[in-house]
Amino acid sequence: MAGKGPLVVVGDALLDRDLTGRADRLAPDAPVPVVADCTERLRPGGAALTAYLAALDGRDVTLITGLGDDPAARTLRRLLEPRIRIVALPVTGPLPEKTRVLAQGQPVLRLDRGTGRVREATREARAAVRSAPAVLVSDYGRGAADALRDVLGERRPLVWDPHPRGGPPVPGTRLVTPARSEARTFAAAIEPATNGRAPGNGDPHPDHQDNDLRDAAHEAARLVRHWRAASVAVTLGSGGALLSYGDHPLLVPAPAAHGGDSCGAGDRFAATAAGLLADGALVEEAVAGAVTAATAFVAAGGAGAPAWTPAVSDGAGARASTPTPSAGDEPRPDGDLTDLVTRVRASGGTVVAAGGCFDLLHAGHVGLLQAARRLGDCLIVCVNSDASVRRRKGAGRPVNALADRRRVLRALACVDAVAVFDEDTPQRLIAELRPDVWVKGGDYTGAELPEAALLEEWGGQAVLLPYLDGRSSTALMARATAGTAGAAGTAGAAGTAGAAGPGDTR
Repeated sequence: MAGKGPLVVVGDALLDRDLTGRADRLAPDAPVPVVADCTERLRPGGAALTAYLAALDGRDVTLITGLGDDPAARTLRRLLEPRIRIVALPVTGPLPEKTRVLAQGQPVLRLDRGTGRVREATREARAAVRSAPAVLVSDYGRGAADALRDVLGERRPLVWDPHPRGGPPVPGTRLVTPARSEARTFAAAIEPATNGRAPGNGDPHPDHQDNDLRDAAHEAARLVRHWRAASVAVTLGSGGALLSYGDHPLLVPAPAAHGGDSCGAGDRFAATAAGLLADGALVEEAVAGAVTAATAFVAAGGAGAPAWTPAVSDGAGARASTPTPSAGDEPRPDGDLTDLVTRVRASGGTVVAAGGCFDLLHAGHVGLLQAARRLGDCLIVCVNSDASVRRRKGAGRPVNALADRRRVLRALACVDAVAVFDEDTPQRLIAELRPDVWVKGGDYTGAELPEAALLEEWGGQAVLLPYLDGRSSTALMARATAGTAGAAGTAGAAGTAGAAGPGDTR
């Protein structure tokens, strides 16, 4: 466990049960499937699953939760011990149980029972929170977080995973992780949205469909301010997570989309993010690692799988993997941009645009554009003209002329069209295209999105996407220059300086 800090999890534990069988007929007395040959699997649920996953990552974990002496509670203790230290809070009834009935791996019915709620905090629990090096709250609305709210305000949690039945996170929480539907519910309770748009913004342009990404960004920003949290990461399922500090959001895409069982993915996300923050990662690094871990968790079968996959990302250097294009993607010509935008919007689609010089196309560019394409139904790349690149980058740039840069971009399966702008910024072109989403790549810290206010005029959303670490055109040019200089020096030492051999690129 070297290098991995201990974690205290405060929250509401459940006992989860999966009854898995096959269904190939309907019952004779009602139009319901008959699930036969069922096998039963018991596992920790709720805060207990979050704690268990953190322990599987190699951490010392303490779980503070409501737990009595009923049969379900005794079963849960056996599942958790001795891997996890349990600090039990007194409860008013039996441990809640959640039973899923699955046929061919797909849930067909869920049964809930058990009404136990935390009655009060204990001296042992308060002491455990006060002395905790790192705290994660997994609030399923059954009283554990509320009972310890005063002491949690003293020892502010790194991560708070909320539930609509629970209370708000304590002010100062470093990262709050609602799912998309939960964020919508929380934000509506603060200030109800109207006409499919976030309150306080102008009416969307009539050509635009409802923009779910824009709404998620506005909701996250409102929650940051209302909860007085340092940051909010709205999990988007196969779409990754949207991180907000209250201003321009950072979208961390999932490395791949999986159609597996997503049960427990939010717990995997919260456990990974809290662990990485406890180990010293930045918030955006923790979110990137959590997205990767949750994606792998779903791919492995989710909470119902025979074994859980440990967190993929480990340590402060966690980064999101590069998404790959879908198998059906094919290169598309530019065509008429107005016609493309009209066709996409007529079918209810989302228009995405991204911009840059793209002088020496590298893996960071490709990863950014692939991720951008996954946000909507077409991607238009806005590229600087040669004169614009020279004004921005200086003499000697671009290395590749506009015609070559356009040709390379068109060849990417994720690019639907390429548009050129001659100004220093793409704002005029953006105003003409009026995309639903504008994507900018780069590091989150200190990032500026001057296009954000422009997008707001018609209800669009500007987002940041992380580049692949260490990839840049400037770095590529520096390495190439260093390699050329080294080769020239070696040739001179051998008495061949000035000879233009077959590999000379002068």
